Amino acid sequence: MLRVRFLGTGGSFPTPVRNTSAILIHREGDLMLFDCGEGAQKQMMRTKSGMGSLGSVFLTHLHADHFLGLPGVIQTMSFQKRREPLTVYGPKGTEELMGHIMALGNFRPRFEVRVKELSPGDVIRMSGYEIRAFRTEHSIRSIGYVLEEDERLGRFNRERAIELGVPPGPLFSKLHRGESVIIDGRVIRSEEVVGPPRPGRKVVYTGDTRPCRSVIEAAKGADLLIHDSTMGDELADWAAEYHHSTAREAAEVAKEAGVLQLVLMHISPRYSESPRKLLEDARKVFPNVVVAEDLMEIEVKFRDKR
Repeated sequence: MLRVRFLGTGGSFPTPVRNTSAILIHREGDLMLFDCGEGAQKQMMRTKSGMGSLGSVFLTHLHADHFLGLPGVIQTMSFQKRREPLTVYGPKGTEELMGHIMALGNFRPRFEVRVKELSPGDVIRMSGYEIRAFRTEHSIRSIGYVLEEDERLGRFNRERAIELGVPPGPLFSKLHRGESVIIDGRVIRSEEVVGPPRPGRKVVYTGDTRPCRSVIEAAKGADLLIHDSTMGDELADWAAEYHHSTAREAAEVAKEAGVLQLVLMHISPRYSESPRKLLEDARKVFPNVVVAEDLMEIEVKFRDKR
C-alpha cells in the first residue's frame, strides 16, 4: 500500500478551507511527512493517521509556511509519550532551524529529534525503496523529493513452469528469484518462466519551485507528480518574480516528464475556495490532473511497465 494524504494544500498562510503545505505518505507501514505547515498535527488527528508511527519529516525549504507545524507535531507526540526518535531531513539550514525550535521555552520532548541536512543528489536508503533529494528553483535554498520503490520481480508463468515439468512448490520460488533448477537432468532457467522486472511505484514532490530541467529529470516516468501550482496564467509574471509555478507550467513539466498523474499543490489564497481556473489552465496541456484539496487521499497503484 502506498497512500498519499494531503494534510495542507495552500501557500503562504492558512485559509478557512486550506492549511499550508503538508503531505503524509504511508508506504507499507512507514509513515513520512513531507513539509509540515501549521496545524499539521490536527489534520493528522482528523485523518486518524497514527501520528505515533511517524518516522521522518522531509522539509523542502525553510519558509515558515512549510515548517511552522513542526513544534506542534513534536509536542503532541511528546504528550502521547512517544519514545522512538524522529528524524527531520531538510536542506542546509535545517539543523539551525531545529535548534531554535527545540530551544523554545520549556520545549523538552520525551524522545530524540535527529536532524540530517541534505543536498541535491543525496539518497536515503529505506527497506524496499529510497528517497532522493533533487534541486529545485525557489527564492531560497530548496530541494524536492523522489520516493521510488525497488524493481519488482517479473510475473511468474505458472502454466509454463508446469508444462516444463516443474512441480508446484519450492522450485517455483527458486525460479521466481532468478535461480535455475534441474528437472530430470534438464536445466530450467528462470527467464523461461519469469517475465521482465516490473517497476516499483514512484512519487515526486517538488515543494515550491519554478519549472526547471532538474524537476523534469527527477519526475521522469513518475506515477504521481505533486507540483507547485501557486498561480494561474494571468499571474505568470508574479509567479516568475517570486519563484513559483503556474498551473500551466506544472502541466508542461508533467507532460515532458511523462508522468501518469499530476496534482496541483501550494494553491495561492486568492484561488483557495475556487481553484477551477488553475485546473482549466493545466488541462489545456495535461489531461490527468487534479487540484489538491485538504484531506484528499490518493492510493498509488502498481503498473507493469513505465
